Amino acid sequence: MLKVIDLNIMDIREILKERILVLDGAMGTMIQRYNLQEDDFRGDRFKDHQSPLKGNNDLLSITRPDVIKEIHAQYFEAGSDIIETNSFGSTSIAQDDYDLAHVVYDMNYASAKIAKEAAVEYTQKNPKKPRFVAGSMGPTTKLASMSPDVNDPGFRNVSFEELVAAFKEQAKGLIEGGADLLLVETITDTLNAKAALFAIDEIQEELNTNLPVMISGTITDASGRTLSGQTTEAFIVSVEHSNPLTIGLNCALGASALRPYLQVIKNKSNAFVSAHPNAGLPNEMGEYDETPEQMAAQIKVFLDEGLVNIVGGCCGTTPEHVRAIAELVNSQ
Repeated sequence: MLKVIDLNIMDIREILKERILVLDGAMGTMIQRYNLQEDDFRGDRFKDHQSPLKGNNDLLSITRPDVIKEIHAQYFEAGSDIIETNSFGSTSIAQDDYDLAHVVYDMNYASAKIAKEAAVEYTQKNPKKPRFVAGSMGPTTKLASMSPDVNDPGFRNVSFEELVAAFKEQAKGLIEGGADLLLVETITDTLNAKAALFAIDEIQEELNTNLPVMISGTITDASGRTLSGQTTEAFIVSVEHSNPLTIGLNCALGASALRPYLQVIKNKSNAFVSAHPNAGLPNEMGEYDETPEQMAAQIKVFLDEGLVNIVGGCCGTTPEHVRAIAELVNSQ
């Protein structure tokens, strides 16, 4: 079993030279379908925890691993080559909101372990279609480049060193839990991302590992800039020194709106290009209305223009969306 996994890690760059890989869709959207309650999030381990836990989706990797593994399986069945771990908010900074900073390593380890089990099972079913696990590392709830107080623009509520420590703990759990890749995603502040990349370098050296790293930024509005004000080209320059497997974009905008910025990455970066957009823009209820067929039609343009090497979905996307994308990719 381990031999198959090791070969997968070695082969991913070669696979990307040959074909487009399909990423999974939204974890949160799928968790909502289960209508889980406070007791599901608490489980036995946290039944006496002092703070409410409902909505802390990452904790489900510990308390309801059956649900998380089932969601991974649904995405693999839909055609995903890569699934993301249920660890987007699994840093001490984000988990401090739930008084769970002390559980962060366990959350990441469990998330990677569950995803890896699913990946191994599906790889063994079809060794010609190896499946990969990307350890999801979200942006945390604090920004290193911007003040949370409009009246005090010089104030920062987190330091670079604090971010590095938080990301290092997260990456350690993901690596030791079995992730094949690390995905620094939904980057709104590139300084946060640089802290994550620095942390990954440190922990990989300490653990004597060398997992490929995916980097995915977020364009927040029609100006084409990240929340911290960078253009797509500036974002590339800021992170490409880390020699990532991919540089790409996710979240915020629907597929059609991402196209011009993916063109910039394709033309300006030496890395492979990834994209996992939302299913359109949220409606007045915060829900996403774009159908799998509508989303696939927009992503077809990415494929026709040769813009992406990895493609999937973010907010509002489901296995149905991923299936439509996978069918499109396989038809090329």
